[in-house]
Amino acid sequence: MLANYLLSFLIWLPIAGGVALLLIGDGGDVRSSQARLMRVTALAFTLLTFVLSIGLYIGFDNAEPGMQFIERVPWVETFNVWYYLGIDGISAPLILLTTFITPLVVIAGWDSIKTRPAQYFAAFLVLEGLMIGVFSALDGLLFYVFWEAMLIPMFLIIGVWGGERRIYATLKFFLYTFLGSVLMLVAFIYLYLQTGGFDLFGFMNVSIGMTAQKLIFLAFLVAFAVKVPMWPVHTWLPDAHVEAPTGGSVILAAIMLKMGGYGFVRLSLPIVPDGSEYFAGLMITLSLIAVVYIGFVALMQKDMKKLIAYSSIAHMGFVTLGMFLMWSIVAKTGAGLGMTGAMVQMISHGLISGAMFLCVGVLYDRMHSRQIADYGGVANTMPTFAAFMVLFAMANAGLPGTSGFVGEFMVIIASFKANFWYAFLAATTLVLGAAYTLWMVKRVLYGEVANDNVLALQDLNAREFIVLTVLAASVLLLGLWPAPLVDLFNTTIEELILQVSQPKLQQVSIWI
Repeated sequence: MLANYLLSFLIWLPIAGGVALLLIGDGGDVRSSQARLMRVTALAFTLLTFVLSIGLYIGFDNAEPGMQFIERVPWVETFNVWYYLGIDGISAPLILLTTFITPLVVIAGWDSIKTRPAQYFAAFLVLEGLMIGVFSALDGLLFYVFWEAMLIPMFLIIGVWGGERRIYATLKFFLYTFLGSVLMLVAFIYLYLQTGGFDLFGFMNVSIGMTAQKLIFLAFLVAFAVKVPMWPVHTWLPDAHVEAPTGGSVILAAIMLKMGGYGFVRLSLPIVPDGSEYFAGLMITLSLIAVVYIGFVALMQKDMKKLIAYSSIAHMGFVTLGMFLMWSIVAKTGAGLGMTGAMVQMISHGLISGAMFLCVGVLYDRMHSRQIADYGGVANTMPTFAAFMVLFAMANAGLPGTSGFVGEFMVIIASFKANFWYAFLAATTLVLGAAYTLWMVKRVLYGEVANDNVLALQDLNAREFIVLTVLAASVLLLGLWPAPLVDLFNTTIEELILQVSQPKLQQVSIWI
C-alpha cells in the first residue's frame, strides 16, 4: 500500500509537517517548551521523510530504464492534466539528496534562529516537499506548479531571515527565476497544442519541426540556465547566498541549483533532441566560460559566502558541459561517461557546497562576520572544525578520494574524447579551484591569531559535530565507492542517450 503511494507521501508529508509547525508555533520565546516541541516536530518530520525515501533506493530496479513507483490520477480533466508521478535512475538520487540534506539543515538552525523559528522551519519543510515534487512530476503542468511554488518558501527564507540587503537579494532571485520560468510555460502550452495533454512522454514522442525545436530549446534554456545558474544569468546567486541564512544557502546550493541540470536532462534533451544538438556548441561554450572565468572571479572574493557561491557556478559548469558533450564525441563512445560524470557531479556538489556553507555558518554564528580578513589562526582555537573545513575544501578542489574528484574526472575524460581544448579548459578548474579554496583556508584557518575575537572562539558543539561528521562521511564514501550511485544512473542514461540520438524532425515544420 505504502509503496504504491510512496512518492505522494514524500511530497505531502513534509508539507503537512510545515503546516503542523505553524499550528504549534514557538510561543513567543525560543527557549519555551512550545518552541522545543516545534523543533523536535520539525526534525521528526524530516527524518521520517528521509527514512521513507530509503524505500525508493531499496525498491528501485537498476536494470529497468523506465519510470518506477508510478502514480497517475486525473487532476484537471478539462485540459487533460494528470497528477502523474514517477522516478527513474536520474530523479531517484536527487530525491534522496533532498531528503538527506533537509534534516541536517534543521539541526544546523536549531539554536541559531531567534526570530520566528516556527515559520523558518515550516518554510524548509514545505520547500522540501515541493522540491521532491519537481523531481518526481511527469506531467508538464504539475512540474510547472511545483517549480513555481518552490520559489515562495525560498523567497520568504531569504527575505525574512536574511542579511541587511535581503530584500534586494530575494527580489532579484525571484524575478530572475520567475521570468525564466514563464518561457518554459509558453513552451509547455505549445507542446500541449500539439499533443492534447501535458504528459511529458507525450511531449517526448511527438514530432516537432526544427524551428519549433530551436525555439522550445531556447525557452527551456532561459528557465534552466537561470536555475543552474549559467553565465551570464548567474548574478543573482552570489547576492542570494550572501544574504540568505545558513540553511537557505545550504538548500539553495545543495538542491535548488540541481533543478536546472535536472530540467535539461528531463525536458530539453529528450523533448527537443535536434534543437539540443543545434545549440550544443553554445552550451559547451557557456559551460567552459563558467568553469574558467567564474573561477578567476572567485579568486577575487573577500567574502567567504561569495567565494563559495562563485565556486558553485564554476562546478555546475561541469554539469552542463558533461550533458552536452555527446554530439562532439565521435560515435558517442564517451557520451555516457560525460552524462554520468555530470550526474555524479550534481550529487557531489550538493554534499560539498552544503558542507562548505555550514562551515561558514559555524564561524558566522560565533563572530557574525563572513569577511576572510576578519579571521586568521582559527585552527589554533577550533582544531576539530579546522579539520572538517580542510577536508571539505580539498573535496571542493577535486582531491582524489573525495566525491569532488569523481564527477569532474569523468567529465574531463569525456571532454578529452570530444576535443583536447575542451578538456584543457575544463581541467583548469582543478587548478583554479585549488587556488581560491586553499587561499581561503590559509587566510581563515592558519597563521597567527591576529584577532582577539578569534582567541575567544569555542570549538564545535555536539550538534555541529554530528552534522559535519555525517557530511564528511558522505563525501568520503562517494569518493571512495561511487559504484552504488553510478549503478542507479547507468541504465537510465543509456536509454536517454539512445532516445536523444534518434531525430524527431517532421518533414515539414509545424511551427506557425
